[in-house]
Amino acid sequence: MVEPVDRIFEQTLSFEFEHEFVQNTERVKSVDLHPTQPWILLGLYSGTVSIWNYQTKAEEKSLKVSESPVRSAKFIARENWIVAATDDKYIRVYSYDKMEKIVEFEEHKDYIRSLAVHPFLPYVVSASDDQVLKLWNWKEDWSCVENFEGHSHYVMQVWDYQSRNCVQTLEGHENNVTAICAHPELPIILTASEDSTVKIWDAVTYRLQTTLNFGLERVWTIGYKQGSSSSASCRLAFGCDKGFVIVKVNFLHPFFRFQKEESNK
Repeated sequence: MVEPVDRIFEQTLSFEFEHEFVQNTERVKSVDLHPTQPWILLGLYSGTVSIWNYQTKAEEKSLKVSESPVRSAKFIARENWIVAATDDKYIRVYSYDKMEKIVEFEEHKDYIRSLAVHPFLPYVVSASDDQVLKLWNWKEDWSCVENFEGHSHYVMQVWDYQSRNCVQTLEGHENNVTAICAHPELPIILTASEDSTVKIWDAVTYRLQTTLNFGLERVWTIGYKQGSSSSASCRLAFGCDKGFVIVKVNFLHPFFRFQKEESNK
């Protein structure tokens, strides 16, 4: 019987980094890159959200949204919105054209640590220290359509959802890990830490590829340019105690190649 077989031809990843934009600011807790505009959205510890143009290297818009830290802020580009979560337990939505508030609501019982925007459905997910994930639908007047409970406090692990086994433990940071990003288009995993470094890991072999230190003290958050990846380069962003940095990553040779072959098993 002839069956297709997946064969992996492995190549060691090799990078070249360009610091495209480095800016000193107050503590940055969240970064997000707009998918089409040359903008980076910052969520600041002071309770401010800020939009910078990384081509002109100028701040274009800024708004104080709370007296509490902004832990997460995301573009909802198809609606021309930004959504921000703060330590006062509120989620707030603004038009980024006029920086006017559209809606605000309070549902979580503790700090909101993270927001995620669905790539094509009208959903935002919020994650909180109250150990609950909430799914919001903005087409239904920002109603909460689902709660996900059962998490252990402060525990994060990576598992194979089919075998239910822990896939890998990545070790190497010298202080708390503050953020992790499995890049959706490239075979890399990025980790950030209070040891002031970012580490880039091979997502197939889990080997450490390189360590970055931007000299901006503790690193709190990771972002990437959605849809910017090609076989040659991508754009990443990092938020730190003393500012933020946008890095262009050039890959010096191709990624892993997958090829279907026929087997006579």
